[in-house]
Amino acid sequence: MGRRIAPLTLDNLADLPTTCRSCVFWELDPVSAKAAVESGRPELEKEGWISAVLLEWGSCGRVVYVDEVPAGYVLYAPAAYVPRSQAFPTSPVSPDAVQLMVSRVLPGYQRQGLGRVLVQTVVKDVVGRGFKAIEAFGAVGREIPSCVLPAEHLLAVGFKTVRPHHRYPRLRMEARTALSWKGDVETALERLLGGARKEPALRPF
Repeated sequence: MGRRIAPLTLDNLADLPTTCRSCVFWELDPVSAKAAVESGRPELEKEGWISAVLLEWGSCGRVVYVDEVPAGYVLYAPAAYVPRSQAFPTSPVSPDAVQLMVSRVLPGYQRQGLGRVLVQTVVKDVVGRGFKAIEAFGAVGREIPSCVLPAEHLLAVGFKTVRPHHRYPRLRMEARTALSWKGDVETALERLLGGARKEPALRPF
């Protein structure tokens, strides 16, 4: 079984699931995201966002392939490129960290270690760009927006809470921690990245 990880670009954007290609939850502020969905142009907005980030910062994601078939992906960027992050009560993301936006290992490819490989690849990338950590907004409770990772799963894979909140805590993983993950973390990480996704709830917090 051959594995390959490639930077996300406009050329392989079509390899992401349709639900992700048409989701602008993180890429736009709440009002603009709602307008994009209502006007039927979220895919164009997503493409425009990725194009702008590529030009200014570089690749903002990774896609993992198994035997040349897309098997998972992850999106990340400095918070300055992630307008939705400002809508969270526990913002802003620390200046020395990159925000983990969305991650997923697709059905049929879970429990193969792909999640751990993906995130470690992200960590190595952001460290090479001068960042010290990855941060993410977690969600607590029954009604969790589909594009926000559950806080309990982030904690299970090594993130630590840096700003508590009853609904949307902000969590952080130091780069040195992520790069030293062992096998006992892999199951939790696959649960985090492999969970089922629903359509995103595009509304202000």
